Amino acid sequence: MSGTVHIVGAGLGGLAAAVELADAGYGKIVFYEAAKAAGGRCRSFMDTVLNIVVDNGSHLLLSGNHQAVRYLTKIDGLKEMTVCEAEIPFADLKSGERWTLRPNSSRVPWWILDSSRRVPGTKATDYLAPLGLLRALNQSRLVGDVMDTKTTLYERLWRPVMLAALNVEPAEADAQVAITLFKETFGGGGAACKPIIAHQGMSSAYIDPAIAYLEPRGASFQYGRTLRGIDYEGERAAALDFGDEKIVVAPEDIVILAAPPVVARSYVPGLITPEKFKAIVNLHFKIAPPKGHPMYLGVVNSITEWLFSYDDHLSVTISAADEWMHHDREDLARKVWAEVSKITGLPEELPPWQVNRERRATFAAIPSETSRRPGPKTQYPNLFLAGDWTATGLPACMEGAIRSGNAAARAVLETAGANRSAA
Repeated sequence: MSGTVHIVGAGLGGLAAAVELADAGYGKIVFYEAAKAAGGRCRSFMDTVLNIVVDNGSHLLLSGNHQAVRYLTKIDGLKEMTVCEAEIPFADLKSGERWTLRPNSSRVPWWILDSSRRVPGTKATDYLAPLGLLRALNQSRLVGDVMDTKTTLYERLWRPVMLAALNVEPAEADAQVAITLFKETFGGGGAACKPIIAHQGMSSAYIDPAIAYLEPRGASFQYGRTLRGIDYEGERAAALDFGDEKIVVAPEDIVILAAPPVVARSYVPGLITPEKFKAIVNLHFKIAPPKGHPMYLGVVNSITEWLFSYDDHLSVTISAADEWMHHDREDLARKVWAEVSKITGLPEELPPWQVNRERRATFAAIPSETSRRPGPKTQYPNLFLAGDWTATGLPACMEGAIRSGNAAARAVLETAGANRSAA
């Protein structure tokens, strides 16, 4: 393929698009990334306070996230990951109970008949509750309108799972997004619910292998490059303005804007994007987990929502965390460590810690915002969009980001094919 592919943003969406286009024959791809490294929210970095490598945010991939698995397979990133059994361990901080959800492999959920595989205090028929979401098929409804949110099972399973995926209180979430989420994970049985963990950090699995895959195929990366504007000539994007330099977009070139929605909306006239966002808070504690502690643990009745264990540290994720954005950092670390200490049996004394807060981590997965998600094409035939905030049908997650990049690449190839046919 002739022409250069200019990709603004080297997060998962941009990287996924580049992998597809490189395979399709595009021999020159240039990334412009505002940060000092690729990866966006899916990256690892050396924390200067803890002096260890931590993830920007802990993410849990499931085997049912097929496009993410395909991406990882293609770039050879799966070798850096641990594929777990279809088991999700939980702890209730209030009651002290522990249990492990263990769905069977097939789509027929016979596991709900076995009390040892279910959430304590629930019966088999309780697990039919997600079917209520189907009542909202192709309608703008809230999860809370079509699913019972007053049950033990909801509080101990569906709420923590959906909260982590949707990053909004599930009862207030768009039921359409939740339907897609269920279909591709729990709806696929245990075979679709195997957690896949980047045990050496997100960058080692998702980002570094992608760069190693792309560079020999003609891709280059420019970091510290913040887009200031896009110049248009008629019906095409003609130049990318970085303040100190304008990059001319030749007639045969393509631009993929794989940037946050605020950036995209600022530089693409008339573009409608999500405007409301939710925060995520991650805490890292420099202390080795106790021997035998699970790699991931869902926690209920606590500030802690998900606890991840690595060789040299423990990480906690709090979703829809707006209320914690202005909280004193050390006090939050002490509160959370008190919970982690109780869960793990580690000493109560606060170990070295770090708190990372992202105010605009994801768009709010509520009906008013999901209706504002654009597709990969713009009114300009040479300008395309990628990012987990675009219309993927999923919430803002790794699978959604990769799916957006794949959609952008398909749109590019379709447009190129149409142009060749017209010529």
